[in-house]
Amino acid sequence: MRDAEAIYRTPLSAAGGLAVTGSGRQYARRAVTDRKLPSFAVVLVERGQGWLETAATGRRSLTGPALFWLFPNRVHSYAPDEGGWDERWALFEGSFTRDFVRLRIIAERHPVVALHHLDEVVRLFGKLHADLLDDTNLGQASAALMLHRIIISAARQASGAADRRQERRDIADIVETLRRRAMQPLDLAAFAAEHGMSPATLRRRFTLETGLPPKAFQLRARMDHAKQLLATTAEKIETVAAMIGLDDPFYFSRVFHEREGCSPREFRARYPRV
Repeated sequence: MRDAEAIYRTPLSAAGGLAVTGSGRQYARRAVTDRKLPSFAVVLVERGQGWLETAATGRRSLTGPALFWLFPNRVHSYAPDEGGWDERWALFEGSFTRDFVRLRIIAERHPVVALHHLDEVVRLFGKLHADLLDDTNLGQASAALMLHRIIISAARQASGAADRRQERRDIADIVETLRRRAMQPLDLAAFAAEHGMSPATLRRRFTLETGLPPKAFQLRARMDHAKQLLATTAEKIETVAAMIGLDDPFYFSRVFHEREGCSPREFRARYPRV
């Protein structure tokens, strides 16, 4: 990679959630010193080594393949060593970035991600760059999708997901088991023992996988099934409540209203059966 390329775009006002505002690639030999950017950036170092310095991390060495995140309005510096490095980059902004930071998918204190699957990330950067060159509404939307995939791929590689596939398969089986049994009473201690772990461990791993503790996950599954029954059958409200494992129809109606913002009858009226 010897010829530098760069594209800058003004995102559509409606883009909102996630927008790519620039991308490029180059064979870098010079340092970037004490710079601030108005947006987020991701820099991919395909090969080569050097260093990155931010206020949050200080100076740290960096060896490709790796990528690092830069945060808006934060002073940063970075540079390859004498041999230079092959670099790709993208600028991005939008409301989704708050969620990425809140969920620690990108973290200012841990900006560098060592990559174990470089080909996948290079392909995504290449598609992002081509989409941005397209300069159409569809191209901008596709570029945002590629950036989203880069973020997720980096997060998975940072978490060592590839080394914990069996563990993820195990917890996925537990999630599916609870989904199948969602209409039955849940004894968390017995359920955890069935899967060879303590209730605290099961709750922690289950929440990490789904974003919800087991009982909240069960309640969501029950309410989803209740909505299906309300929309597709003529069963009475109390019968629907019993079918999802809640014997008290008044409790069912109260919980349904809290979650959906309407009563079961109002929900049914919104989705009349065909």
